[in-house]
Amino acid sequence: MNNKELIDQLKREKDAVILAHYYVPAEVQALADYVGDSYYLGRLAADLPNKTLVFCGVSFMGESGKLLSPDKTVLMPDREADCPMAHMVTQEAVEEARKAYDDLVVVCYVNSTAQIKSWADVCVTSSNAVKIVKNLPNQHILFIPDQNLARYVAEQVPDKHIIIPDGYCPIHHHMRSEEIRKQKELHPEAEVLAHPECNSQILEMADYIGSTSGIIDYAAGSEKRAFIIATEAGVLYELQQKRPDGEFYFADTLPVCEGMKKITLEKIIQVLRTGENAVEVEENLVKPAGNTLKRMLELAAEKGQS
Repeated sequence: MNNKELIDQLKREKDAVILAHYYVPAEVQALADYVGDSYYLGRLAADLPNKTLVFCGVSFMGESGKLLSPDKTVLMPDREADCPMAHMVTQEAVEEARKAYDDLVVVCYVNSTAQIKSWADVCVTSSNAVKIVKNLPNQHILFIPDQNLARYVAEQVPDKHIIIPDGYCPIHHHMRSEEIRKQKELHPEAEVLAHPECNSQILEMADYIGSTSGIIDYAAGSEKRAFIIATEAGVLYELQQKRPDGEFYFADTLPVCEGMKKITLEKIIQVLRTGENAVEVEENLVKPAGNTLKRMLELAAEKGQS
């Protein structure tokens, strides 16, 4: 029995479904039941009927899945798969901002721990952050923990005061603009598609700025064939599925998230067999952190400008 057959058997036995982020290895994406970005996977966690969710991604994704589906078993193939940015804010910083502004709302990027979510009022993802911030009634907004997404949102919603944090995704923030510029020189016909977690030097060169799913959809629908991709390299698998005729170029220093790459088929088999690495969220965090995610889903579903 090969890995796919074994995983299919274990899924049937455990009433399990496999959810994978675009950044995990290609062989995991190929075998997953659903592949998507954080927003898509979060919605699925809340809606799927399966008793067991295997989250192929980093720890905050498993926590979010558990917060949205507290009665389900949520398994992480690798307990050590983590996102550095998910920890890059302190409670003191949040409390200081709340004291400074009476109408402050704390907007928390979904790429954050359950504890950090519990300090916030609403979560967002890169695909819905602009829409949600634009439609909030508050004038003063502390956006945590990613400075680059916060700065991008501030540019899109200039009538609001966005407080920029210090956090960042190391993969996107340290992407080298000169390497993207080199690709532009080598492939002048190619469009630059960038994730808003990238630093401002990268975003200034972009023809399109959007979430991981937004980048994929843009490439799938574009008349162009060549694209310079400024996000984590795991997205290449889905890009090639949607645009088999496409040409995709990355920075020479390949942007790779080590946490995402910890996920393997063997580890999926192990957690399905044993039930180990089940996600648990501290009881005192479940309600406040869960409410930020539920509010995100509600606000993202509302009609209005996006």
